[in-house]
Amino acid sequence: MTDKHWSKTELLHQTVTNPNILVKGTHSYYSHCWDEGFERSVVRYLHGDAVSQQWQPLGKVDQLRIGDYVCIAAEVVILMGGNHTHRIDWLSLYAFMESIQAAYQPKGDTYLGDGCWIGMRAMLMPGVKIGEGAIVAAGSVVTADVEPYAIVGGNPARIIKRRFTPETIARLLRLQIYDLPAEAFAGIQPLLTNDDIAALEQAIAMMR
Repeated sequence: MTDKHWSKTELLHQTVTNPNILVKGTHSYYSHCWDEGFERSVVRYLHGDAVSQQWQPLGKVDQLRIGDYVCIAAEVVILMGGNHTHRIDWLSLYAFMESIQAAYQPKGDTYLGDGCWIGMRAMLMPGVKIGEGAIVAAGSVVTADVEPYAIVGGNPARIIKRRFTPETIARLLRLQIYDLPAEAFAGIQPLLTNDDIAALEQAIAMMR
């Protein structure tokens, strides 16, 4: 991609080719201005990248599942591939090739929920789940799951606050706004740019 500028973003559904990265919808993006793009710079695979896809896998290859309307800021790192063959319960952490199969421990798939925002230079450890509408602050290291509509930050990332009251969050999750058909979503889009949950509920009820 030539003539990069921060005002231009990489739409993931157009650029992702790795079969282990699953992108929902057509709106999730990566701010790719300062590096080589999402697949080459953000997603760090132990096994499962373009080269290691040709190797005999050590075990199940973890998948990265990205929801719709996900915002990923510049220079984020998403680590994939379990414990990267460093066993903390063994006497040595070194990844000896003679025991590499036994060294690998999968962590499960990584999820970026619909409408979440991953801040600049954040790092997501293998197997974490970022909830719908959550925010990961810039420079954070996420080692555990993040609740929907929570704001987390730090190393390791902790909850700073929740974007809305628990009642409003529950109401938002029940609406399943990111699963609406495209035409219906376009109809409610103006209602997503304020905090009137009652108006949003009423509009969706009328559609259904």
